[in-house]
Amino acid sequence: MSRLSFRILATDGAARRGEIVTRHGTIQTPVFMPVGTLASVKSLTTDQLQQLGPEIILNNTYHLMLRPGIDLLEQLGGVHRFMNWDRAVLSDSGGFQVFSLSSIRKVREEGVEFRSHIDGSAHFLSPETSISIQQRMGVDIAMAFDECPAYGIAHAEVERSMELTHRWARRSLAARTGESALFGIVQGGIHHDLRKRSAEEIGAIEFDGVAIGGVSVGEPKEEMLDVMRFTAPLLPEDKPRYLMGVGTPEDLLDGVAAGIDMFDCVMPTRNARNGSLFTSLGKVAIKNARYANDQGPLDPNCSCTTCRTVSRAYLRHLYVTGEIAAMVYNTIHNVSFYLDLMRGIRQSIASNSLQAFRDAFLSRVTGGEVDA
Repeated sequence: MSRLSFRILATDGAARRGEIVTRHGTIQTPVFMPVGTLASVKSLTTDQLQQLGPEIILNNTYHLMLRPGIDLLEQLGGVHRFMNWDRAVLSDSGGFQVFSLSSIRKVREEGVEFRSHIDGSAHFLSPETSISIQQRMGVDIAMAFDECPAYGIAHAEVERSMELTHRWARRSLAARTGESALFGIVQGGIHHDLRKRSAEEIGAIEFDGVAIGGVSVGEPKEEMLDVMRFTAPLLPEDKPRYLMGVGTPEDLLDGVAAGIDMFDCVMPTRNARNGSLFTSLGKVAIKNARYANDQGPLDPNCSCTTCRTVSRAYLRHLYVTGEIAAMVYNTIHNVSFYLDLMRGIRQSIASNSLQAFRDAFLSRVTGGEVDA
């Protein structure tokens, strides 16, 4: 059964311009996936999200198994029908959330016993249950269940965790019976020897794609970039490569240059709710008084609804008065900014000009906050 196909259309150094074909449409890569943890990209309706044009979003197994629960979600037709979304969906396996959200958990060979961060109720996730939940959700791309080691633990502990992830990867693939494509996850912390072993082990398993996991877990930025740059070229060339949970616009450019095809991060939506807005001229902290009388658009080079219809002064007013509309306008813009950035990156790879695109982008956005 063909669950996913991937082809590379152009290259520029290690950077790849390609496309992934899924049951719910074709995805142009490199791609940024807005995070819709609870079957919703925060602050946006499905209609608003569709107008922004992402070809794939991310849902989360851990959160949706807790609320509304997989039985109800399946009864309601899966995530696509539930949120009225007709494009592709990738789901996180829940492994990272068990690590990051559950203060009480017990990891054993069979899986992980943990307490819900919502009400303290007891739950269990294993490779088999995670894959079953993701398939019942009806996602286009599922992720193998893995263990995410904490930053700073000893090499031997990271190695033990990595080997457990490898065993769980094989069990995840064996448990897959439905139509969802399945990606494996490379672990190994910040250690090059472990990352190399993990890339070889996961790359040899018949997954549909391979992800770099265990980054953005507290390590310094330079260590994250080092792991990414070291690991990316070790991944299979004929499969999509996914860097999980990263990151800033600069991180996306660095990842693409290293050969990464897929990204996700909560940054555009979280920053929007905090009034931190990305623009083609640099960041805007919209609460600042300098924007109180600014009648200009948030970003004169952006064509999103926010930039076409309201001023910086109005956005500041909404934000400082706590109006819900502030989160909506801000999120529309930040998500649009990320999607536009990826379109520009794809075009630059096709024209063999990624480095020039990167240099021009960084020269515009690294000069401090945008002046009124």
